[in-house]
Amino acid sequence: MIRIVLAEDQQLLLGALGSLLDLEDDMEVVGKANNGEDVIKLVNDTNPDICIMDIEMPVKTGLDAAEQLQNHSCKVIILTTFARPGYFERARNAGVMGYLLKDSPSEELADSIRKIMKGKRIYAPELIDIAFTEPNPLTEREIDVMRLMADGKTTKNIAKELFLSNGTVRNYISIILDKLEVENRIEAIAKLKEKGWLK
Repeated sequence: MIRIVLAEDQQLLLGALGSLLDLEDDMEVVGKANNGEDVIKLVNDTNPDICIMDIEMPVKTGLDAAEQLQNHSCKVIILTTFARPGYFERARNAGVMGYLLKDSPSEELADSIRKIMKGKRIYAPELIDIAFTEPNPLTEREIDVMRLMADGKTTKNIAKELFLSNGTVRNYISIILDKLEVENRIEAIAKLKEKGWLK
């Protein structure tokens, strides 16, 4: 029997997903969570074979949870509506065994679970195309600057937090706007979020 834990913040979807998987003869849903924090606890308590989770959840995202579960024996599958290169890249780095989209047919999910149990990695075909189209042009340091900017921090605050001078932060921002081919900070933040590059 394949023991499964589910994490999804939309109650209706969580219930439907649980019912669908319970209909499979060789699968059993042993726990459900609404956020990334609870699912980590649940995985540690129930020790399932598979953990299926959404990305955008409260308290902790599915990607944060996947990174924390990296050394756990449980195989992680991300099930999301977001086919974003940054998310996919981060999920792969966290060692997830599957990255599937919510609009896939339900029988495909059960089939993927069985394949993943045999050690295969399953990624939605749309993601493979995306993964090789556009790499994130920003350096780790530039992403740090953008993350703080997205949190509403001023140049002065960013400089203080990253131990840089105000001038250096302004230079970073100017380089970032050039690289992203945008006019201002708001467009830069929007583009990074849309691409999933703002980790």
